[in-house]
Amino acid sequence: MKGSCHCGAVSYELNRLDSLGHCHCITCRKTHSAAFVTTGRVARDNFRWITGEDKLTAYESSPGKQRLFCSVCGSQVVAVRDGSPNVSHDVPWLSENGAIPSYPEWPPEK
Repeated sequence: MKGSCHCGAVSYELNRLDSLGHCHCITCRKTHSAAFVTTGRVARDNFRWITGEDKLTAYESSPGKQRLFCSVCGSQVVAVRDGSPNVSHDVPWLSENGAIPSYPEWPPEK
């Protein structure tokens, strides 16, 4: 799968997506101006920058988590954790009907 920022200055490719989910933590909601953010986890070995890695700028949105943005258009491209535990909090006003697994924190490791 390939992706890019809005203007196309930064592009990447991944060959395996480990998981996909919705994050409702306050940081994700604020940085994306949304009720939740759909995110995927990718092992670093399965990810590579195609173009524009030199155009990235970073912001530490929470301890150990860097959000990488395109310095040209401002789009968030990826977020990277430095080994800190993954912490996310569900919100009471966003609920599923039970058809999709839901967890108050990250799902248990397999």
